[in-house]
Amino acid sequence: MQPENPAAAKPSTIFLATRNRHKTREIQEMLGSGVLVTDATTVPELPEIEETGLTFEDNSRLKAEGISLHVSGIVLADDSGLEVDALGKEPGVYSARYAGPGCTDERNTALVLERTKDVPHERRTARFRCVLAVAENGLTLATFDGTVEGILATEVRGAGGFGYDPIFMPLGYSETFGELSSEIKHGMSHRSRALEQFKAWWSAKD
Repeated sequence: MQPENPAAAKPSTIFLATRNRHKTREIQEMLGSGVLVTDATTVPELPEIEETGLTFEDNSRLKAEGISLHVSGIVLADDSGLEVDALGKEPGVYSARYAGPGCTDERNTALVLERTKDVPHERRTARFRCVLAVAENGLTLATFDGTVEGILATEVRGAGGFGYDPIFMPLGYSETFGELSSEIKHGMSHRSRALEQFKAWWSAKD
């Protein structure tokens, strides 16, 4: 008789506390076909959770806990962004709204490039950070932190990914995340590193 596989008994659906379809698609690709990732676009009546935290962990917990009060099962929330050393680690938790209300990825990226235009290559160090929080019934069960170090490009390069991907070169590469294939990016990104920790936790969870 084959021993029971504990992973096989896990739920096959994860609810992601976001309306960012780019983020949902990326997490779906990383988790694979064995898991269905749904998000807040499928439940229009869900409240908007204000990201008032001062850290990525604060915001991911706020989103996971807030949404888990309205849906059954576990809720996964991601808060992530770009930290540029020459800008005092900005845009950080404000990455999605760095250029102000109603801003776009393009405007945010342009602002980072404008503010670092005189920064020499050796000082253009930056990193992507991601903190995932898992909550159920309003309580956080666990958090996971992933980071990838890199260098800022001086111009937008590549059409892949989203957000600041076209200006971020991970260490060891001369291409940006916007130029690299999704397979390469998913093997090293901040989000994939946090997700690997989540998957290990999920598989071990009773």
